[in-house]
Amino acid sequence: MLVLFETAAGYAIFKVLDEKKLQQVDSLWKEFETPEKANKMSSFLCAAATALVEGKLSKNLKKVLKKIVAKEAHEQLAIHDAKLGGVIKEKLNLTCVHSPAVAELMRGIRNQMEGLITGLPPREFSAMSLGLAHSLSRYKLKFSPDKVDTMIVQAISLLDDLDKELNNYIMRSREWYGWHFPELGKIITDNLAYCKSVRKIGDRTNVVNTDLSDILPEEVEAEVKLAAEISMGTEVSEQDIRNILHLCDQVIEISEYRAQLYDYLKNRMMAIAPNLTVMVGELVGARLISHAGSLLNLAKHPASTVQILGAEKALFRALKTRRDTPKYGLIYHASLVGQTTAKNKGKISRMLAAKTSLAVRYDALGEDTNAEMGAENRAKLEARLRHLEERGIRRISGAGKALARADKYQHKSDIKVYDPSGDSTLPSASKKRKFEEVEDEEKPVEVKLKKVKKEPEEAETPKKKKKKKEKQEAEEERIVKEEEEEEMEILSAAAEVRTGIWRVALGCTGKGSFNLNFYIHWLYCLKGSK
Repeated sequence: MLVLFETAAGYAIFKVLDEKKLQQVDSLWKEFETPEKANKMSSFLCAAATALVEGKLSKNLKKVLKKIVAKEAHEQLAIHDAKLGGVIKEKLNLTCVHSPAVAELMRGIRNQMEGLITGLPPREFSAMSLGLAHSLSRYKLKFSPDKVDTMIVQAISLLDDLDKELNNYIMRSREWYGWHFPELGKIITDNLAYCKSVRKIGDRTNVVNTDLSDILPEEVEAEVKLAAEISMGTEVSEQDIRNILHLCDQVIEISEYRAQLYDYLKNRMMAIAPNLTVMVGELVGARLISHAGSLLNLAKHPASTVQILGAEKALFRALKTRRDTPKYGLIYHASLVGQTTAKNKGKISRMLAAKTSLAVRYDALGEDTNAEMGAENRAKLEARLRHLEERGIRRISGAGKALARADKYQHKSDIKVYDPSGDSTLPSASKKRKFEEVEDEEKPVEVKLKKVKKEPEEAETPKKKKKKKEKQEAEEERIVKEEEEEEMEILSAAAEVRTGIWRVALGCTGKGSFNLNFYIHWLYCLKGSK
């Protein structure tokens, strides 16, 4: 049996001298304890050529195997890779063996490699192994400087960090310089222009002699100079001004670097993922790639995952509480989703995620670098968006495709008449009658352009008049009774008051002697009450 063994220097072919020992797999390792035992087990035939990757038969290995087939065609070839064995059997008609015993044999040969292959120092063999590892890694990764999405991940992360730091620096500079010149912050709203103006002005007393025309418009410059003369800020030292100006320099430098980094990110996105950039933009596309880890990982995600990518916390919270799941994640910041109404954002985000998923797969796995597919899909989405926006103002009945027409405006004026029934607190009619009158008032009055002849109202029947008269009489009797009861209550209250005065005049509470002074006082009170 022959053994095809892979090394960093190439292929080596060994011949098994004692095939009976291969049947004892568990004790096979004992035959490779020393180089002498390994030489008795196998012998080196010839050195094969360069490394073989992915089970393909190289030219040098093919030549070597043809020589072996010519000499020892009856021998079996033990291999480690079953895929390579299939190729060799197909091309050279050589019987290949792949079994656990062969794997154990390969492990023993690898352990005694230095003793079996002479003329190869261990140091050189280590260098060969390292070089082969690097070459194989580059080949498997298909390394291309133009297709490195790691740069995009790092660039978008740095861009977000710069935005945070820039906001902190600008806030600190506005607050710091605001103690000296507070009016400037309200006049100049742009952050970069504010820092440049502060850098050029310094102390506010220098505003009169400072030319800000290259930074600010003329009217804003005049307003700044006027505000500097009547400013309410405090005086600061030169050292404070120097530190504030240094902070403004930092803000200006970071802003310029951020603009440069954004241009770099835009160019890299157009080179690596042009279709994705056309669909959702540079920043959203870069954030999707960064969130997924790489462009290839993003291409493996389905459209439903791309749609909610970035909203994982909200998704799991909704699943836990059994509520509605989120409709969009990072894709919400795309221009197509932002320009739609709130009612159609969910539909557009779902359609955009489907087209974006196709664009990402085309960019990651396709060989073309144009953005034609992305532009075509974006045009379809924009047409669909216009259709959704216009569908809301179409007629439901009639011609379905016809747009709704506004009716001709007609001025409808209702003359309101004062209702005197609210002035009286006494009920003049029954509840049923009132309810009928309210319903009659709530009915809309139709205004017609044509003159309509007024029809005479029907006279009320005598029965209705009689019932109405009886109801009015009953109501009047009830009102009279209520008034009499109120008078009786008033008289009883007055009697109780007089009784109290009599007891006070007598100066007793049930028992006691007669008091003349209290009696005279009572007479005067009684006379006054009469």
